[in-house]
Amino acid sequence: MSTRAGASERLGMILVMVTACLWGTSGTAAALAPALSAVTVGAVAMGGGGLLQALANTGEIRAAWRSLLARWPTLLAGGVCVFVYPLCFFGSMRIGGVALGTVVSLASAPLFSAAVERVVEGRALSTRWAVACLLGIAGTVALALSRSESSHADDLPGDHASAWGVVLGLLAGLTYAGFSYAMRRLMNDGVPRGAAAGGVMGLGGALLLPVAAFSIPSIADHPDTLLVLAYLVLVPQFLGYVFFSRGLKFVDSSTATTITLIEPAVATMLAVVVLAEPITVVGWIGIGVLAVALVVLMAPARRRPSDSVGRART
Repeated sequence: MSTRAGASERLGMILVMVTACLWGTSGTAAALAPALSAVTVGAVAMGGGGLLQALANTGEIRAAWRSLLARWPTLLAGGVCVFVYPLCFFGSMRIGGVALGTVVSLASAPLFSAAVERVVEGRALSTRWAVACLLGIAGTVALALSRSESSHADDLPGDHASAWGVVLGLLAGLTYAGFSYAMRRLMNDGVPRGAAAGGVMGLGGALLLPVAAFSIPSIADHPDTLLVLAYLVLVPQFLGYVFFSRGLKFVDSSTATTITLIEPAVATMLAVVVLAEPITVVGWIGIGVLAVALVVLMAPARRRPSDSVGRART
């Protein structure tokens, strides 16, 4: 890896880390609007953020519409994934509990991303990514266990809640990996970043409009939640995906989804500071493991001796 390529990759990782930090504020913000259902929050936040992405990138979308139209299967697949993701993610936490939903949804996403890249592009997985991914999953599990007391699974009894929570969580992980890959693939095919992000996120936002519209009565009954929803739309979902799409210019989707495993760590720290929630020793261990995963992932790749010899000969 050249010095310039290595610097670009690390820049992409930093941008995705910023994304994860912004996404990590969502849980604390949503906790300030307990009157709204998780599905309402997810549909309004993701739908609004996606439509803002399209609006902000209208010029690039218009200029690249022929390229987007030529790659409509990728665009459509990404948009459908954006539509499905928040409904499954928040539904998994509502039905199966916060701990189960967080672990299954977030921890499965890097694995699905790697599988998609391997099957579609034949890309080999690096040892560094595998180690970082395993550490990230372990840290996520530890954090979820430390916060399991706040889990709620009121909609279905017993084993049915866990089973459906796992199914929805896996669908959330798959669709998160899906729209991340779709944006990255469009960029790799020459579609400008703004057009790729605005097209995929905007299509998903449009598909989420009916779900968000169905939630209008509950929002109208609780006008005090409007500020929370506005924050979720503008910061985690709009600004967060601006950074995420920029990061995807420099890193593949499997690396990006692995980095965003730090999202629950950020959410936990905010819950401790803002909501005064306790954190156990296991939780602190989980945060430490996630930090180690980031160090492993962002460490410069080791150059092989043959590379140096080859450069010297040239």
